[in-house]
Amino acid sequence: MRILLDTNIIIGREDYKIIDEYLQILLRIINKLKINIVLHPKCIEDIKRDKIDNRKEITLSKFKTYDILENYPEFHRESDFIGIMGESIRINDEIDNYLLYALYKNAVNFLITEDTGIHKKAKRLELSDRVFRVIEALDLFRKELPKDVKLPPALQKTKMANLDVNDPIFDTLRDEYLEFNEWYAKKARTDRDCWIYKLRDGSLGAVLIYKFEHEAIPSIPPLPKEERLKITTMKVSHVGHKIGELLLKLSFELAIRNNIPEIYLTHFTKESDYLVDLIEEYGFVKFSVLNHDWTDVPEDIYLKKIIIDEKEVIELSPFEISKFFYPNLYDGIKVKKFIIPIQPRYFNRLFTDYPRRQTILNEHMGQFIIEGNTIKKAYLSHSSTRKMEKGDLLLFYRSEDAKSVVSLGVIENVYYDLTNPNEIVSLVGKRSVYSLSEIERIAQSPTTVILFNHHIHFKKPIEYRTLLKQRILRGPSQSITKIDHNKYLLIKKIGDIDE
Repeated sequence: MRILLDTNIIIGREDYKIIDEYLQILLRIINKLKINIVLHPKCIEDIKRDKIDNRKEITLSKFKTYDILENYPEFHRESDFIGIMGESIRINDEIDNYLLYALYKNAVNFLITEDTGIHKKAKRLELSDRVFRVIEALDLFRKELPKDVKLPPALQKTKMANLDVNDPIFDTLRDEYLEFNEWYAKKARTDRDCWIYKLRDGSLGAVLIYKFEHEAIPSIPPLPKEERLKITTMKVSHVGHKIGELLLKLSFELAIRNNIPEIYLTHFTKESDYLVDLIEEYGFVKFSVLNHDWTDVPEDIYLKKIIIDEKEVIELSPFEISKFFYPNLYDGIKVKKFIIPIQPRYFNRLFTDYPRRQTILNEHMGQFIIEGNTIKKAYLSHSSTRKMEKGDLLLFYRSEDAKSVVSLGVIENVYYDLTNPNEIVSLVGKRSVYSLSEIERIAQSPTTVILFNHHIHFKKPIEYRTLLKQRILRGPSQSITKIDHNKYLLIKKIGDIDE
């Protein structure tokens, strides 16, 4: 993409003092988006006619960092253009016409100018939607910047360059890559972003470094040119808190927010490889290998598709879709739907990424709520229903305060009529909100253990009064309630969940 910039914006006239601040922000954004800014040679020629040499040299010096529009189109023989614009009488009209003609002939994509006269002329040419003032261009290109995800308080976003390459978390990578420190310094200069978790002593407990790509990968077999999110480094030393699962969940969300169809990482696979076990659990598959001239060991490429074609899942069961193509899910008529009530004190621990949730002090002091980090979660119930199966949908109804359906999950497994607390603990692990003493108390009655993947929060919670009005519920949700598919479609529509 090329943007033609009117030189009058940069000159720095008194009238443009306020615009200067916006212009600097705009230029930084355009540079970050790697969009090419060009100046028109006719504008430069006009400045060179300035008879005050000192002012002329100062003005010209401001343009040295910009490219010039080479082989610009000439409008003098374009009768249709001249018929609309009229003959150029003054030199300023001539320059305006050159700027607009470059846009008219698609030599550039957009023109940015504060000149009201040019904007009026652009209307006559029906080019107004491609001619911007600085503030208009700023609004447009801000939207093109990568969209961030909200991190839990214990995680921080920073730049790769801000990390200590000698941190112990990178020691295993140094063992694999003899020139790791040199590689690190080179990549840090490319302004890469990362998420980190810091321990109390200041060292790293976890790090995920990522970059956005749009290129082909010369692997065997090759990956064609595509927009991808690359996880360049993912390491967790503070184990036992499901931080790896949390980092994957955030990377999936980052890809979705930026319409990125694929995520990948490269890795030298080992026997009993924890990282491979983790990423394969959430849909990464070994797709190809990379050969390097500095080692005889090929490096594996693990790829995960975020945006999928229906043909890729036609032979999979509903749960397999949820597992291998998470966060995608199947919600058609083959699966049952259940509304499941959950108290706020449990909801807040299980769904720590819920947008309306209040964080607690411990989280801001660097502590994690482990069950909130997970994609796979567990819920215990004394409900009498025995109809739930793997792949069915759970619609979580937050009781007491919100009194709304707010979240959706897909059942991984259901275990009925359990009374042995040790068996329950072995099933739920660290994925449940319940303490050991609570599980012992709950297990005094036959207990249903539901293991599920959490997929989404509804954009718009579906309030209790709406559930009653639409006859989705007949009264307060006090136990697990099965609803039919048409009622689910109503919830989906009201909750503003699209395909």
